[in-house]
Amino acid sequence: MKKSTIYKPLLFAAVLFTIGFAATAQQLPKVFGRTVAAVNPDTGQIRCGSTEYEAYLSEQDPKRETRPQFEAWLAQKISAGKLQRSGATTTVVINIPVVVHVIHNGDAVGTNENIADEQVLSQITVLNQDYRRLAGTPGFNNVNVGADVEIEFCMAQTDPDGNLTNGIDRVNLGQADWSDEFFIDRDVKQQTSWDSSNYFNIWVVNFGSSNLLGYAQFPSSSNLGGIADNGGAANTDGVVIGHRYFGSENIYANGNYGPANNQYRYGRTATHEIGHYLGLIHIWGDNSNCTANATDSAKDYCPDTPASNAFHYGCQLTANTCPSLPGLDMVRNYMDYSDDSCMNIFTADQKTRIRTVMENSPRRQSLVSSTVCQSPVGGVNKYKLQSIKVYPNPTQDDLTIALPNNELPDNYTIYNSVGQKISSIKITSEANLKISTTNYSNGVYFIKIDRGGESKTLKFIKN
Repeated sequence: MKKSTIYKPLLFAAVLFTIGFAATAQQLPKVFGRTVAAVNPDTGQIRCGSTEYEAYLSEQDPKRETRPQFEAWLAQKISAGKLQRSGATTTVVINIPVVVHVIHNGDAVGTNENIADEQVLSQITVLNQDYRRLAGTPGFNNVNVGADVEIEFCMAQTDPDGNLTNGIDRVNLGQADWSDEFFIDRDVKQQTSWDSSNYFNIWVVNFGSSNLLGYAQFPSSSNLGGIADNGGAANTDGVVIGHRYFGSENIYANGNYGPANNQYRYGRTATHEIGHYLGLIHIWGDNSNCTANATDSAKDYCPDTPASNAFHYGCQLTANTCPSLPGLDMVRNYMDYSDDSCMNIFTADQKTRIRTVMENSPRRQSLVSSTVCQSPVGGVNKYKLQSIKVYPNPTQDDLTIALPNNELPDNYTIYNSVGQKISSIKITSEANLKISTTNYSNGVYFIKIDRGGESKTLKFIKN
């Protein structure tokens, strides 16, 4: 089967996958309980799970804003921004502070899913090459609509407790295989997420047998009445990437990138998924028609990416799935499914979407003014209580206190929504960190955790 074939959702992908993998699979796999639209027919890899993740989040929260609501809001903001910037020739470079949570099961650093610092840092290099269209690197292009997005990524130097960090958060959760992606949202993110209004959270995990490369949480709009957390919960916000697809073999050759023929070993999975995190959608608009007009409303909302009605694998430079409309398919665009070595384009319209999201979407906007890429100033918090979390939240049975280090808190106290004390426990062992809520009535509660004169209060919900 040649990579030169163009695969169209859903029928073509299903047929090709069944032909290529008849011995091991009878149907397309699922991500977050949804059948994926596309699988690489040569390898079985799922390039992106963001669309399926978005559908899952919408199912979990009926008040979550819809795609048309977000696009209507963004179109208005883009229009207003163009008026404000009329005649402007320069744009301020935005720095996005990054924390990379490397999730492992106790393997030594640099082994298996506990990837080396150098592999992590190679990914940041790739992002800065790609989002800056940096000359002399694989992120450069000479396409007339190609754009320097003027966004750079920096590793956080100050952690949530005010202490010095290198921006790499290694967390041993005692599990190496996260092929059941539901548990990433329920367990991994809730235990490890740093404040998403100050940090861009990236989780690097071993997806195990799922063959998923990565997925992202889309941004939200603002001022939509009656919609709370309309872009998804703050403690799930960010991007998840498989450890074999994080970083670049061109920059750090000793990383864990899987087999030598892994075409996704140059860091473009993160570039693609972060595009979603910043408001971009796939170049074919996640639909199989060729409808496009002046605003490109039925496709990707970026008229300078030629109309396409399909995703592409390999590097199909002559692909043209909408021959009645101008231009070949932009298979080099980071928002297609092409091989990593093929990708090198963000367009001017995609830049406008990203910059508008960064200026207006609540948690994205707050990243612009975050100072965590600077070293800590003044005193530090001794016990790291600010990093303590509770999960699952909401809970039905047990609630667990997740520690950022090995020092147990002194005690905790639980209050109901009107401030009445429900229980108070002195913590003497890790067994005290698991709290049964079986006898609690449904509703909102607060848990105050104390250690050496410091304290932190967290809200949780009993369903």
